[in-house]
Amino acid sequence: MIFVPLACLSVALKVAAVWGRMTTQRKWRQWLTTNILETWLAREHYRRLETVPGESKNAEYRISYDARTATDAPVDLALGFVTSVLTALVFIEVLWNVGGSFTVAFGRVDVTVPGYLVVGVGVYSLLFTGAMMAIGRRLPAVIQIQSQGEAEFLAAANQIRGSGARGSASAGETARAWDALREVLESWRQLCWQLMGTTLVTQTDLLFAPVFAWVLCAPKYLAGTMTLGELTQASAAFVTVQLAFNWLVDNYQRLSDWRSAVNRVATLLLALDQVALLEREKRR
Repeated sequence: MIFVPLACLSVALKVAAVWGRMTTQRKWRQWLTTNILETWLAREHYRRLETVPGESKNAEYRISYDARTATDAPVDLALGFVTSVLTALVFIEVLWNVGGSFTVAFGRVDVTVPGYLVVGVGVYSLLFTGAMMAIGRRLPAVIQIQSQGEAEFLAAANQIRGSGARGSASAGETARAWDALREVLESWRQLCWQLMGTTLVTQTDLLFAPVFAWVLCAPKYLAGTMTLGELTQASAAFVTVQLAFNWLVDNYQRLSDWRSAVNRVATLLLALDQVALLEREKRR
């Protein structure tokens, strides 16, 4: 009588969460894309955009792909962050109560650390978060270069297709396509190296978290002040809190994708503003 209503409520909440998440993403993308598209089409700005200096070319790729990433990722990341915060709040109390305090002797002075497992999980998480930020600091820039290369390659292929409909593609157009392909492959190689580094951090973090918890609990267990059941419970709570604290480590690549997409959309919007400004100056 208790399980069935709870199970139905759980399923209903999951379904409602999917509806709320995707509806928010759809509405946000609709608003952003509509505004960009209206500005791009107004007074034939798409024709004058190529004359603006900077990395604002291939607007169609930014309007379709980058605008979707810029609106999809924040919703997913925000939900994941809220889940991590709630999980941490629940299990920190468990970790604090089960672990208790730990006394360390420094010569003739005894230092007692209250909730030492909570302190340990905080230090452990900060260590790997710092490592991720240091190793993956170039990841957003590499993703942005890779996206720009994909856009250039797509534009070169579309230009060849358009020339083929009128006759045949020129040697310059085919050469541009090959150059764009080489740029895409080179940026993909750089992205591979960056993801290898971030994967090294995430997998090391995942494997060493329970071991670190056991090491912290071992002195109290060997001293007989912590039972085997409490050690197991403390280790499980440690890993759960660690996963919640390491939200940035687990989502660093997604954050980098989002940051790259936002930069590309912002670059396009700034270029469109510059086109509109030049038009107003000409009319004066």
